[in-house]
Amino acid sequence: MKILLLGSGGREHAMAWKMVQSEKCNQLFVAPGNAGTEQIAKNVSINPNDFDAVKNLVVTENINLVVVGPEDPLVNGIYDFFKNDAELAHIPVIGPSKKGAQLEGSKEFAKQFLVKNNIPTARYESFTAENLEKGYAFLETLHPPYVLKADGLAAGKGVLILNDLANAKDELKNMLVDAKFGAASTKVVIEAFLSGIELSCFVLTDGKSYKILPTAKDYKRIGEGDTGLNTGGMGAVSPVPFATPEFLEKIEERIVKPTIQGLQNDNIEYKGFIFIGLIKVGEDPFVIEYNVRMGDPETEVVMPRLKTDLVEIFEAIAKQELDKISIEIDERAATTIMMVSGGYPEDYEKGKEISGLVEANTDSIVFHAGTKLENNKVLTNGGRVLAVTSYGKTYQEAIAQSYNSINKISFDKMYYRKDIGFDL
Repeated sequence: MKILLLGSGGREHAMAWKMVQSEKCNQLFVAPGNAGTEQIAKNVSINPNDFDAVKNLVVTENINLVVVGPEDPLVNGIYDFFKNDAELAHIPVIGPSKKGAQLEGSKEFAKQFLVKNNIPTARYESFTAENLEKGYAFLETLHPPYVLKADGLAAGKGVLILNDLANAKDELKNMLVDAKFGAASTKVVIEAFLSGIELSCFVLTDGKSYKILPTAKDYKRIGEGDTGLNTGGMGAVSPVPFATPEFLEKIEERIVKPTIQGLQNDNIEYKGFIFIGLIKVGEDPFVIEYNVRMGDPETEVVMPRLKTDLVEIFEAIAKQELDKISIEIDERAATTIMMVSGGYPEDYEKGKEISGLVEANTDSIVFHAGTKLENNKVLTNGGRVLAVTSYGKTYQEAIAQSYNSINKISFDKMYYRKDIGFDL
């Protein structure tokens, strides 16, 4: 079959890498893709949020399946766009409906869903500019650190964790009144801080049944020891060493099952990935957030561990026959280290030539994130540039291999964390 994958990051390269291994995939288009996807698929210069351009490509190329990588097109309603278009309605889209995508598109919607379905999460209230003073008052009822979340999409950067009450009040005003995160922070969710260690759980659902993929843990902060600004993610490890069988059973019983049941109870159409951001507090899991797609860079460690044909899984989701598929997982650990542009997540330069990719690919899998191909040269084209993924009997062995491979790669002002896995 012909498949269209929307997106351009490391997540999409990892998914493309997995899909082209399937005998069922005759041709893969990636829109817009990057230098990595260009080597294994056909890149098409289309913005995933330009639904008319996506439709034109799907109709012209007789695409049979559409897989949505990033959150924006899902929150903007691409699933519904296909469903409600006579020419497209027969083509399956892997991703939730617009209403389902509100689990990521609105922090308040997600918190209300969690509370309604008795899923463990932190105490919260939400505020707008009109009730700013009430927001200040709620902050005063909490103990530091203070957690402020922009309600809408802010490219993974809309969460602030602050230790000082006065600073938290200032930032609440910055978000609500001064639009620090634009339209995303016209409403802000303030949460009680949960102390523990984080991990991610990935679920596939066809709307009726579900399958749980391997857990992963990513590292969001730019600096070593988890310091500095939040990023889209600086590395990831799978499986998560502290996620024991007993703890995984708690996740499934207390969080995954009520999430799937809650979607059904609310008649929310959902065929795709649910990424549940969790925190382990003592021996209990709590939900920090939902995302409605795979994580990045977690995809770069989860996809290499998936032995089952990904296209077959997507077909089963489309037909609501996911319960007939058995998911097989590689026993080895996988880790990925992100190589980023100097200055990221703030100002950085693009267009730096990357060398050493062929050499690094001999012992690791190098997934491209922010890259482009120009005159047969691979150039940097984003903040997060490459994800270097390796296998190992243990996560320590896999991490060591990724660092060995990174030593073969170079580009001007490149940066990476040298402590991924330090807290495990």
